[in-house]
Amino acid sequence: MQNGELTLAEFERVAEEALDSLPARFADLVENVVIAVEEEPSPSDHGVVDLRGQTELLGIYRGVALTARGIAAPLLPDQIALFRGPINRVSRTREEAVRRVRDTVIHELGHYFGLDDEAMPPG
Repeated sequence: MQNGELTLAEFERVAEEALDSLPARFADLVENVVIAVEEEPSPSDHGVVDLRGQTELLGIYRGVALTARGIAAPLLPDQIALFRGPINRVSRTREEAVRRVRDTVIHELGHYFGLDDEAMPPG
């Protein structure tokens, strides 16, 4: 086990805390979104280009951004997938792993709100 590695339970708790810490004006707009913790990205996830130059994919938003939706809302929930393996590998300490989980949740929520990578500050 690496120094910064978060267990699955810790990882899930930190992701939930990141959602809970959103300012009310944003939290009130988040509907029908689930956070999924996965060990590694799937092969189809690797098709996503990371414009920040990261060598590991830390998370991905799977859904339709609020700005791209029509009148009818999608039936399936949008999903933010967090990849535990990559986040643990790139983190040197537990504190850094916690920060990366939180930053990744916020970044992927940015996509939910319709922002692209260029519009968001680096994590």
